[in-house]
Amino acid sequence: MPTMILAIESSCDETAVAILRHTPENEVEILSSEISSQIDIHREFGGVVPELASRNHSLNLRPLIETALENAQLKIQDISAFAATSGPGLASSLLVGNTTAKSLSVATGTPFISVNHMEGHLLSPFIEQKKLSSNLALIVSGGHTLLIHMKDFGDYHLLGSTRDDAAGEAYDKVGKMLGLPYPGGPEIEKQARNGSPTAFSFPRSMIKNGLDFSFSGLKTAVLYQLEKLDPAEGRPPKEAIPDLCASFQAAVIDILVTKTLRAAQSCGEKLITLSGGVSCNQTLRKAMQEACMKNGLELLIAPPAMSTDNAAMIGFVALHSHLRGHNSSLHEDINPNLRLAQH
Repeated sequence: MPTMILAIESSCDETAVAILRHTPENEVEILSSEISSQIDIHREFGGVVPELASRNHSLNLRPLIETALENAQLKIQDISAFAATSGPGLASSLLVGNTTAKSLSVATGTPFISVNHMEGHLLSPFIEQKKLSSNLALIVSGGHTLLIHMKDFGDYHLLGSTRDDAAGEAYDKVGKMLGLPYPGGPEIEKQARNGSPTAFSFPRSMIKNGLDFSFSGLKTAVLYQLEKLDPAEGRPPKEAIPDLCASFQAAVIDILVTKTLRAAQSCGEKLITLSGGVSCNQTLRKAMQEACMKNGLELLIAPPAMSTDNAAMIGFVALHSHLRGHNSSLHEDINPNLRLAQH
């Protein structure tokens, strides 16, 4: 019998359910992957409101589970194990998905698997691959910017992280400064297409040393530039926005690419993986690809649908855990500040 995993992701403002099948031929199939976005709900507030997020998870989760089962042509009794994100994330949001998965586990007498959200991003580039491979991973999202040396499943070594704002967080905050809609990342990328990346000289914080990141100074530099452009209001002229976006984005990407190549060299890896919501940025993808080709490195990027928060990546981790006999206790609690375990 094939192994069937039903996974739930509810760490922030995306409600997601996916069903994965592991075949006797050692292949992984995504039978369904459903996502209900809350971007339009939170946009008017300029960011995620935890109470609204958890309330909408509660409203959306059951219909998503039913849709996922219907699209996979399965019944709840066909599922081998239920998985859910246990952290990091918003506590009120994590509780909705985690409790639901545990309840389904108890009701059907099947295992429950707790999954670290960041491990989902870490493994997501391999979802369409036959096997996992040792690699140097850059995970870049709204809440995290991490460099991880992954030797094998469960064998992870953190090499660098952000000391303040994550890259995606910096995008959102700069977007807000510029008066762009939430979330800021896609809007900045869109505006940057019509701007010059050299129009403004923004700092590349910590680019010459170490593997940690810092984007707070870059964000502040943008704020100072806005005050120079319009001392009275601190808002840029409309015609300056594309150049500001392009110059800001160029600084972020320069830092990410430079640090990633340095990390790969430090651990001797020839394969680099890129994942997380910010990895959807086409300019970042192109810059990383060009840098890898120039340095004789291989690059594997998570598919766009698997880069933003989704349940398929949670199910992928859960499947690998389940096949190794590593299930979770129903007493295991969520952890909003959960870190990726190092071995």
